[in-house]
Amino acid sequence: MNETAEDVAKILLEIKAVTLSPQKPYRYASGIVSPIYCDNRLLMSYPDKRRKIIAYLAELIKERHIEFDVVAGIASSGIPHAAWLADKIGKPMIYIRKETKEHGKENLIEGKLDKGQRVLIVEDLVSTGGSSINGVEAVRSQGGIVNHCVAIFTYEMEKAKDAFRNANCELITLSNFTTLIKTAKEMEYISPEESEKVLAWNKDPQDWGRKMGLE
Repeated sequence: MNETAEDVAKILLEIKAVTLSPQKPYRYASGIVSPIYCDNRLLMSYPDKRRKIIAYLAELIKERHIEFDVVAGIASSGIPHAAWLADKIGKPMIYIRKETKEHGKENLIEGKLDKGQRVLIVEDLVSTGGSSINGVEAVRSQGGIVNHCVAIFTYEMEKAKDAFRNANCELITLSNFTTLIKTAKEMEYISPEESEKVLAWNKDPQDWGRKMGLE
């Protein structure tokens, strides 16, 4: 198991940014029943932890030799992490709205973006990949170049993998669903039996609730 991925998983579990409830699962806005809920916005309230996460992101970018001119945060959860990262590495920052503003300049992208600039998308969490890909398309529509998206955590859904592949954009994350569940089991947050139940969700999130007799 990658040491960074494991450490990030531990941080998210310790501050309860990720909670696991296989016996009494959550229901997402999409209607999907899930044994896991991730809210990385909680990192904002833990300065030491968030600095560690941002340092890991900066290190990841350096290791992968990702070249870019501008850091872009996806509204709203990706914005603080993008801001801290941009500040740490001394890069300009923009952020991308979920939809065009209905007044003023009706901007979709806030901040200065010139045509031909290379943009690194920053997300706190990737589930289906929809908001990330919308951000990629928004930047490209304004003449920016996007080849990479970095995120703190991914659910590793096939839908997201397909979305990034089709958009010709590489997703790179600090930690992931598989590592988190292994770490949670080792830390005894969940039992081995619960671990198997949660891992089954990842393989078929749409029908997991029905198969487990939970709906």
